[in-house]
Amino acid sequence: MLSRLLPCSAALLLCQCATGPHLAIPGPASTVRRMEAIETAYTYSRLEWQPNEHHRKHGRDSSGVLVHTPDTTLSSHGLSNGWWQTGRVARGMAYQWGGFDTPTQFVASLERGEAAGDISTAEKRRLGDAGTSKEACGIDCSGFVSRCWRLSRPYSTKELPSICDKLQSWDELKPGDILLNDRHVVLFAKWAATGNSLYVYEAGPLPVWRVNAAEIRKDYLLARGYQPWRYRGIRE
Repeated sequence: MLSRLLPCSAALLLCQCATGPHLAIPGPASTVRRMEAIETAYTYSRLEWQPNEHHRKHGRDSSGVLVHTPDTTLSSHGLSNGWWQTGRVARGMAYQWGGFDTPTQFVASLERGEAAGDISTAEKRRLGDAGTSKEACGIDCSGFVSRCWRLSRPYSTKELPSICDKLQSWDELKPGDILLNDRHVVLFAKWAATGNSLYVYEAGPLPVWRVNAAEIRKDYLLARGYQPWRYRGIRE
């Protein structure tokens, strides 16, 4: 498979945490430690929540923004990769176009009955920020990296290079660095034993619209224009 969910034991290996995940993550700061970034990513990927019927939405919100939550009925709307199901515990924060929620904010939004996530579509990519619904909750790919790096606001995939340096080689990648193309970004965790694939954290779209730990082949990323970058505020 090009990308797959890691088993629990592998995800724990990436983080090397002694304790289980919790809702709190570090707030904004001018710098971030590498393992701090990975621990935040782990918290997002292991967040557990209980979806209900009112968290599902396929239609326009009160402002006219089209919302499609990544639940298991998504395919019936001509879309794919829906994953969460009402009545069953979900794991990993839902992807939301333009989202920048912390785990605590996400849970609070669910309690208010907001839609759990909102996938990226051609319409949203055309609209940009105007395609973000204020009646949905979650986080998108660049918002996720921004939280992991303790940034004070979400940086888009186009903005991230302005605070990063491009690495000369993929061999320079360290935990907390990113792989970026013009539409998506993933957070590097470590190389797989073979050296042909790598473990990353990402907020959708592969394999589903949520924050998850994944193993992805290097050649798959290269073919799609990904390049390695390092945040200037990251420290050992």
